[in-house]
Amino acid sequence: MTEKKAWTFSKNCRIISIDNYLRESNSDYIVNTKKLRHWSDLMKPLAIDLFCGAGGMSEGILQAGFHIIFSSDINESVKLTYTNRHERLGLHHGENTHFELADVKELSGDSILRAIKDLELFKGRSIPTIDAIFGGPPCQGFSRAGQRKKDDPRNLLFREYLRIVNEIKPKYVVMENVEGFLDTKLQGYQGVKGKLYDDDMVLPDILLEEFNQIGYLTLKPKVLDASDYGVPQRRKRVIFIAYADGQATPQYPEPTTSNDTQKISVLDAIGDLIISPSLRSQFNPVTTDYQMESQNGRTPTTKNLRIPNHHYTYNHELSKHNLLITERFSLFRQGESSAMLMKRILEEGLDLRRYPSLLQECQNKLAQEYSTDEIIQRFLKKNITNQMLEALLTKKNSRIKLLSTGIAPTMVTLPDDFLSPFENRILTVREMARLQSFDDSFEFLGKRTTGGHRRKIEVPQYTQVGNAVPPLLAKSIAIEIKKAIQRSSNVLNVI
Repeated sequence: MTEKKAWTFSKNCRIISIDNYLRESNSDYIVNTKKLRHWSDLMKPLAIDLFCGAGGMSEGILQAGFHIIFSSDINESVKLTYTNRHERLGLHHGENTHFELADVKELSGDSILRAIKDLELFKGRSIPTIDAIFGGPPCQGFSRAGQRKKDDPRNLLFREYLRIVNEIKPKYVVMENVEGFLDTKLQGYQGVKGKLYDDDMVLPDILLEEFNQIGYLTLKPKVLDASDYGVPQRRKRVIFIAYADGQATPQYPEPTTSNDTQKISVLDAIGDLIISPSLRSQFNPVTTDYQMESQNGRTPTTKNLRIPNHHYTYNHELSKHNLLITERFSLFRQGESSAMLMKRILEEGLDLRRYPSLLQECQNKLAQEYSTDEIIQRFLKKNITNQMLEALLTKKNSRIKLLSTGIAPTMVTLPDDFLSPFENRILTVREMARLQSFDDSFEFLGKRTTGGHRRKIEVPQYTQVGNAVPPLLAKSIAIEIKKAIQRSSNVLNVI
């Protein structure tokens, strides 16, 4: 508390010291231990996280030294995960933070500020100006994977984000999205202030003009690769940063692991999570720095402590694979995709006698056309038809076995897409979370996985992980925002 006199506050249009602010706001505040703890929260920049999901962005915001006073998402499953994590970190709903389970269209600046004002944290005092709003409107409508529609209703969620920014007027705004955002166009888009945009205008240009319309300056949007910021995964995201007139100009974070020798490999990240003790000793004889940081925790509690995993690994349950599936997975070499595997089998052939369950599967599917010996010989002599390949591998062609010495590809929401490089199985939720840079103490709640039409309405653990912003990427961005806040002024404007 030796630095507290360097900070000043505005109270009733007067600039006063922290000591006087506390004394005039609530004379009991200094006596109450809980409120003293709250005071340490007020010493941090204040942030709002919209479309927070399970909390990847929030983890990075907290690691950068912000205090999250309001967050919101529409899904019940992510609420369970998010609020459970924040309770463990000392962020208690109604006391020093507020989580709102709501459609963003139902939120308003007034309702958010009322929720903040009702917190125990601000009892007997005014609400400071919000330092930053972070958010990533759901990206499915902008994704380059699959069909995109100009009139996809999900595309309009970023307008709701801008509307709330306009109503709350934070000092800084951060918005992240997928690369597809850069070339997405909308039909008949009407801005927050009522401006109509041409149908051929791309979203980044619309967004920059919209920020200008509501009084914000902007940096040029930039694509950041999470692997350049200590995340063991090539995951590119478009980042937009805006700032109110009069605030210091922020910067994008400089890469910290841009060179191949600096990057965190799959083995560096998850080698200690290998199930087989013998394989674990073989591949991961020494715990890496990244593994140790994951085990000990990076995200601070409100008491500035870390939560270690206490030698218990959350969300590391294995999927049950039968012999057929296990043999099929064993065909993959490290770094090999389904397409690469099929090409190799066509070029090199395959001895099906080494894979009895797969041989039986091929027999069952090809019995009307080929005998067992004919199937074996055709695969050995590389005389393989597409029908045979399909019987062997199924139609799924997006699967890949990770390369242990390389960086993981972008973690998506379908667990079957990624195979462990060490064992013949799909990744666990924890392994995917490690590759996203979540702490081991971060527990994902709700169903582990789901399928079919349920994927449209449920957000199971794998999806929560795959949809998240990597915490270490979020941290790097948030640190730059915090630096800009500190450069701007040591005066806290109270509204």
